[in-house]
Formats: sequence, C-alpha cells, structure tokens
Amino acid sequence: MTSNDALASPSGPGTPAVSPVLAEVVRSGFLEGRHRGSLVLLAADGSVEFALGDPAAPVFPRSSNKPMQAAAILRAGLDLSGERLALAAASHSGEDFHLALVATMLAEHGLSPADLQTPPDLPLDPVEAEAYLASGRLRERITMNCSGKHAAMLAVCVLNGWDTATYLDPAHPLQRLVHRVVEDAAGEPVASVGTDGCGAPLMAIGLTGLARAFRSFVLAEPGTAERRVADAMRAHPEYVAGTRRPDTWLMRELPGTLSKMGAEAVQALALADGRALAFKVEDGSTRALGPVLARALELLGVDAPVVARVGRAPLMGGAAEVGEVRAAF
Repeated sequence: MTSNDALASPSGPGTPAVSPVLAEVVRSGFLEGRHRGSLVLLAADGSVEFALGDPAAPVFPRSSNKPMQAAAILRAGLDLSGERLALAAASHSGEDFHLALVATMLAEHGLSPADLQTPPDLPLDPVEAEAYLASGRLRERITMNCSGKHAAMLAVCVLNGWDTATYLDPAHPLQRLVHRVVEDAAGEPVASVGTDGCGAPLMAIGLTGLARAFRSFVLAEPGTAERRVADAMRAHPEYVAGTRRPDTWLMRELPGTLSKMGAEAVQALALADGRALAFKVEDGSTRALGPVLARALELLGVDAPVVARVGRAPLMGGAAEVGEVRAAF
C-alpha cells in the first residue's frame, strides 16, 4: 500500500474519513511513522489548484491568524508601522531585540509587562531559551512569543478607552472586531471560537479560507490595514519570527512572500502574485512542517534555494544523520 492509499475512506455509514499522509518518517531506510493532514494550494486567480484531505473543514489556525488580528488593531485606530506592526503579528523567538521593542511599545502607552495577560514562558527559540536560563532568568509574560500581539492589543484599548483588564474576552470590542476581520479575509463565517495558547480568542476557519485570507493581504490595495500588515511583515520578518526561523527565511529570500506558521503544525503562505497555500498536520507535529511546506511550494512552481533549506528535516542516530522526515505527496 502506498502512503496516500489513505485518501480512500473506509466504507460504511458514519465511518470517519482518514486524512491522507502528508509526510513520512524514514529512519535507516525503515518507514517509522506517518503524519496525516489536509492541504490546499490556490492558483494566482484564487481557484483551488491542488488539495489533499478536507481543506474546507474548520481548523484552529492558531498563530496563522495573527495577520488578521493585527489588521483589526489597525482598523481600531492604533497607528502602527514598521517593526512595531510586524511584532504585533509575531510569534517572536524571544530574542533581545524582540523583548526590548515589546517593552517600548507598552511604555509608549503607559503600560508595563505586568499588564500583559500572556502566560509566563521561556523564549520560543531553543537557542534563546538556553541562553535565557543560563543567565538566571525565569519565565516571564513578556518573553512569551505572543507578547507583541498582546502589547498592541493593550495599546489600542488604551487609545479607545476600552477596558484593558478584559481585553481577551471574546465579547470585548476589540475581539468582536477581530472576529469580523477574520471572516472578511477568509470569505467564510467563523465556525467556532476557542482560546489560544496565549489566552486570546481563536477563530476556526477552513484551510481554504485561511489561504484566501493570506492571498487577500498580499493583493490588498496599498494603505489598507491588510496591505499595511503584509508590507510590515515582509519588510521586517525577523520581528515576525526570529533570526533562525523558516518564516523569516522565506520572507527574506522570496520577495513579496507573506508566511506565518501556527502552533499544532499549521502553516499559511501567499506569494506576491496571489498564489497561496495552507495546511495542517493532523497530529500537530511541527517536525513535518518544513518538508510539507517545501513540497507545497514546489507544486506552486517555486524554485529557490530557500525551499530546500526549509524542507530539510534530518533524523539523527547518535551523531550521524540516519534518515529524514519527507513529504509524501
């Protein structure tokens, strides 16, 4: 049986469909495991060019929703630009320059890290986390990778006279606006509202809707909230992610690309001409993200050294490379 024989669902009424295999884990020539999920690729005109699984089924995009959240913050009146706007849409690595700018953004509006309602955390980047712990520091709210988004949310609440203590309540004026922006960008209603790892409301949409949203941001008219977010992220990708992160590499090395990963192995990306993709690895394994993303970019016709760099996912046996995680489609 080939990996994607799983595309055929078991027979019988009420039998749940089995998602196709997106990636295989091969160790020492032995197929050790599989990662299943759904994926969609959009052509430049917005039509579906390729799909696996059920890309219409709602998923929580997790941090891939952040560009929409940042656009809502702009629509609510906060005049962010440059690095500050990129950081408002970030899952930052917790590098010193990230934390310094978050602290500055808070202070500019009479706020402090104590106002953040992010859970205390270590830097997202393992290298930064090791250095952070070695310096004797403990988990802090400002270090959590969503602190830039939360700083911007708090700042726009101060600007509008909205309650800062309840800024994460789904009924808060800011979160109601985020809900509308997500629906507008995705072109579909939010299927469910949950709570993200940072505590913010999280809107579920289909992967096709998520790809449409990213496409709409890169093609938006200059000066609109959506285009301002896309432009800031693409101009300052190290503030969106970090110096050792694939989103940064892609936005640096593929001009005009907008890329944002999310927890539980979600990825969305749009190229400058409107080609776009979104996928979710069902088991949430982030080790499959790079190989699946690289293969999806190849299917969209992208030929650049960064694609191979993103797609490399070696498996180690002791100090030697003995296998890989590889795309299976």
